Amino acid sequence: MNFWNNKKILVTGGNGFLGSCIVEKLMKRGVRKENIEIPRSKICDLREKEKCKKVVKDKDIVIHLAAVVGGIGANRKNPGKFFYDNAIMGIHLIHESWKANVQKFVAVGTICAYPKFTPVPFKEENLWNGYPEETNAPYGLAKKMMLVQCQGYRQQYGFNGIFLLPVNLYGPGDNFDVESSHVIPALIRKCVTAIENDEKEIVCWGDGSATREFLYVEDCAEGILLATEKYNKPEPVNLGAGFEISIKNLVELIAELTGFDGKIVWDKTKPNGQPRRCLDVSKAKEEFGFEAKTNFREGLKKTIKWYLKNG
Repeated sequence: MNFWNNKKILVTGGNGFLGSCIVEKLMKRGVRKENIEIPRSKICDLREKEKCKKVVKDKDIVIHLAAVVGGIGANRKNPGKFFYDNAIMGIHLIHESWKANVQKFVAVGTICAYPKFTPVPFKEENLWNGYPEETNAPYGLAKKMMLVQCQGYRQQYGFNGIFLLPVNLYGPGDNFDVESSHVIPALIRKCVTAIENDEKEIVCWGDGSATREFLYVEDCAEGILLATEKYNKPEPVNLGAGFEISIKNLVELIAELTGFDGKIVWDKTKPNGQPRRCLDVSKAKEEFGFEAKTNFREGLKKTIKWYLKNG
């Protein structure tokens, strides 16, 4: 595509779950591998201003995916770290990108930025109408600051920064770590481990009443690249699949697809998280033609298959 011709691109988090999909799609769009820089966190700490200054030099586009993330448990244990690390990375990268005359900055935020009791489906204009759900508010607010900064820099300096709000992601290559995984990989691991150990029950957090929306990782990657190509406005845009499923129904579906037929026990001493999550995805379709393509059941099957092979 002409848009990508001779562009030099920085993809922070480019070796991660979402980032690797984006890099693969960039190369399919004709971007040469040598024109994509992926900073390694062990070598390039993006919390350091000088490191940010170095990696954005001579870049045309920055796609910022790098984040310190985790499920409810990890967020409760690390609220200070999740706020500082995510906020400082965004602040330095946006500022240094502006100074380096980067043509476009794509800030990838989080659904956690929405208020706890946002009317469903979540519309972008409701983003500031309340405080986020407490267990992940520090993380959500830190990422939300990128929206404020991009809008401020656009207004004052004419800097082209856009802000995207992906819903919960899932798919092959997800993080299945016990301490930091999100709900789908955590449940897949629970069910598979229970089968392997001949356990008769699994324990799940909350009461199962909360709802969530999930977007297949390859669909999200496509949405981000379409926005990079076509969207140049200050307003945030949701990226989602436009459906919701209760955690109870999700657990039952994953149990069915993994073959776990034991008892599901709900630990109601643990939090549910945000009561409901489902996005209004009409703006992404209108502005840059994005629609999710992957059927949820089929996406789960692919994710489970990947974990059984690689987990």
